[in-house]
Amino acid sequence: MKLDGKNALITGAGSGMGRATALLFAREGAKVAAIDIDEKAATETASQIERNGGKAVAIRADVSVEADAKQMVETAVQRLGAPGVLFNNAGIEGESAFIAKMTADAFDRVIAINLRGVFLGMKYVLPPMVDAGGGSIINQASIAGMVAVRGGAAYSAAKAGVIAMTRVAAFEYARYNVRVNCICPGGIETEMAKRIRRGAEPDPKAVRRISVLGRMGEPEEIANMALFLASSDSSFATGAPFVVDGGWTIS
Repeated sequence: MKLDGKNALITGAGSGMGRATALLFAREGAKVAAIDIDEKAATETASQIERNGGKAVAIRADVSVEADAKQMVETAVQRLGAPGVLFNNAGIEGESAFIAKMTADAFDRVIAINLRGVFLGMKYVLPPMVDAGGGSIINQASIAGMVAVRGGAAYSAAKAGVIAMTRVAAFEYARYNVRVNCICPGGIETEMAKRIRRGAEPDPKAVRRISVLGRMGEPEEIANMALFLASSDSSFATGAPFVVDGGWTIS
């Protein structure tokens, strides 16, 4: 198993890519701290892991709140041990509007969760991770941090910030045996995608515009990339954005 003996913290673990990653990491031997603002959803993820013979704890946290971020790490360390893997996955889509029509509060909320939340996760995980001899941090970015998306000023700004902050963290902490990378998903069929479509099925023409493969990605496909980055398979990779977008950025 690729993560045998590792302790992994996963934010946004109550659904979508976070839950898929939590389940995969557990199957690969990791003990998982399933963290989500929705405590019921986090508990369900942890319960699924334990029903399958794994070890998990559910922790409720708002990643944009510093006290919550500090407490989630302290609780995970107390209950599971020093973290070897952090997946900063929690995020929201936020308000879609052209810049002049976007409210400042909506902009601030997306930045708080999608960017500040990643910063706080790293801030509090890095000290125990360094003390334990190193580890792997994976930040959830997006191709929206690389290409323009109409109505997505806040989301794109946050995700571009995640890519930049990933590089800084990798540069600063390489000496401590900590690797830091980020994933840039394209169109993935998650609860967020369904909310954006207001419950409608994917439009085939729209899907072809964002994927040369002609389909939406699945959460498990992002989980597989996260596993690669969490494991020793990616031992020479740090400071890099890993694009998993079905070819969106080449079309």
